[in-house]
Amino acid sequence: MPIYINLDIVLAQKGMRSNELADAIGITTANLSILKTGKAKAIRFSTLEAICEVLDCQPGDLLEYRED
Repeated sequence: MPIYINLDIVLAQKGMRSNELADAIGITTANLSILKTGKAKAIRFSTLEAICEVLDCQPGDLLEYRED
């Protein structure tokens, strides 16, 4: 799939760990891991909004389209 998730990069830039983000946005670390690895088939806008709010970023910082 040509949509890539840059969540690890943004987490590193913000100095935050995955489990801290999962706790802050109210999802399990397992679900966050599925999102981070690109195995998720969809993401709720409310989840995306919560991630952006906690990490102080834009959706475009997290999602990237690349042609294969």
